[in-house]
Amino acid sequence: MRLIKAAVLGLALAAALVWQLTGQAPRPTLFEGARLITGEGKTPIENSAFLVEGNRFSKVGKRGEVRAPAGTARIDLHGKTVIPAMIDVHSHLGFLRQLDGSMAKANFNRENLIDHLQRYAYHGFAAAISMGTDMGELPYQLREEVIPGAALFRTVGRGLAWPGSGPFDPARNDVPYVVTTVEQARQAVRDLAPHHPDFVKIWVDDRNHTQKKMTPGLYGAAIDEAHKHNLRAVAHVYDLEDAKGLVRAGVEGFTHLVRDKDMDEEFMQLLKQHPGVFFTPNLGVTSRGLEAGRPKWLDDPLFHETIPPSETQRLEKQFVNRKPEALANTRASWDLQVRNLAKLRAAGVRIVFGSDSAGDPSRTIGWHAIWEVDAMSRAGMPPAEVLVAATRLAA
Repeated sequence: MRLIKAAVLGLALAAALVWQLTGQAPRPTLFEGARLITGEGKTPIENSAFLVEGNRFSKVGKRGEVRAPAGTARIDLHGKTVIPAMIDVHSHLGFLRQLDGSMAKANFNRENLIDHLQRYAYHGFAAAISMGTDMGELPYQLREEVIPGAALFRTVGRGLAWPGSGPFDPARNDVPYVVTTVEQARQAVRDLAPHHPDFVKIWVDDRNHTQKKMTPGLYGAAIDEAHKHNLRAVAHVYDLEDAKGLVRAGVEGFTHLVRDKDMDEEFMQLLKQHPGVFFTPNLGVTSRGLEAGRPKWLDDPLFHETIPPSETQRLEKQFVNRKPEALANTRASWDLQVRNLAKLRAAGVRIVFGSDSAGDPSRTIGWHAIWEVDAMSRAGMPPAEVLVAATRLAA
């Protein structure tokens, strides 16, 4: 299934390049015979047919019912399953060098960013949003490009954080705008606005009581300024009380679930009053550590297709050497997040796919996003609902 997804995505991107270089539309292609899951939550189409014309999927239906123009190429996908290429709304691209596991500013260059996007495409993703750790003009330049064999790059530029409370990795900790005053919060958003980022990213997290964090006055000013520029604001959050304040301030989405306690009725009522708010769960960060000893996912064949043995060995040591209390804390955190996700789903809150890939070196590019698909399903979301979260809602 993964190879078919990547092949269809590659065809669409290659078609776009041909159009740009020659001005001529490539030959239409009809794919027939696959079990097609459309990403709309509907019943899969068995023995399907879908037509690709230019760089677009123009027709979808049953085999024998989709009419194709004369000269159309045909590809038989009998026995295969095809889903739409997915979108990861929460990643941190550029700093992780996947071949050696290093995390450094020196890695943040065009070559490494494209390597990350190619890894995403290989795993069936059409696009990824880099969430608040992008430096300079390069991200905005790359955003405008269609690169053969690579996912599309989207960016929120630099996020906003109280000093030291943003991305935890030392290589990226000083990338966000420093915000300790209302004017700094507003000026950061004004700096971002001409670039039209996908979101304005705000970190509100005291990192287990080790740092100060943005106060309601600060994040409220940032959200207000974002709205003045017709920009949407999203927040990294940990504590329930911060999540309440952010919803009251008008935030559009959260890049994590509430993780300090069970969400209460007050918060659920706030979400009901603000029906557009969405969450990206990032459950895979926790679910990968539920096993005692060496986790079985380290033996996943897909993992080994793109991750070198040296990195596998490093990750093995990281998980095998955990203390019993660390394992217990991970399992308790998982149970809490599953409960909170269930409450959100029961209330009809929008759940959107986001993996937090490359948030640290262990969250490998491409594979960790696939693991997030598994984690969402393991947490109780039906597979069809997970695909809707990763396709239609993420778009």
